[in-house]
Amino acid sequence: QVQLVESGGGLVQAGGSLRLSCAASGRTFSSYAMGWFRQAPGKEREFVAVITSAGGSANYADSVKGRFTISRDNAKNTVYLQTNSLKPEDTAVYYCNVVWRSINYWGQGTQVTVSS
Repeated sequence: QVQLVESGGGLVQAGGSLRLSCAASGRTFSSYAMGWFRQAPGKEREFVAVITSAGGSANYADSVKGRFTISRDNAKNTVYLQTNSLKPEDTAVYYCNVVWRSINYWGQGTQVTVSS
């Protein structure tokens, strides 16, 4: 059974940093792109970043470009999101995502709260 477990969220002041992790289990996802999304209260879930299977290429939402970095360790079946220069508008639940056999898999999310 595929499972994604996020961790690393918390409360941080504006300008601070957090490193989010997403550990996958149930199968190896080294051949699949993996991504991060987020959902703020009262808003729809939105794309944050995606990384290719080998980690050689990544894409970011304009709102986080230059501040967030996505990476992965295929040996650990884990994807990371380094978040720097955090802003209050980055406050949201952050979710890890992978699409496998046309099924969208999501973790339970990790809360990031940025105070001004």
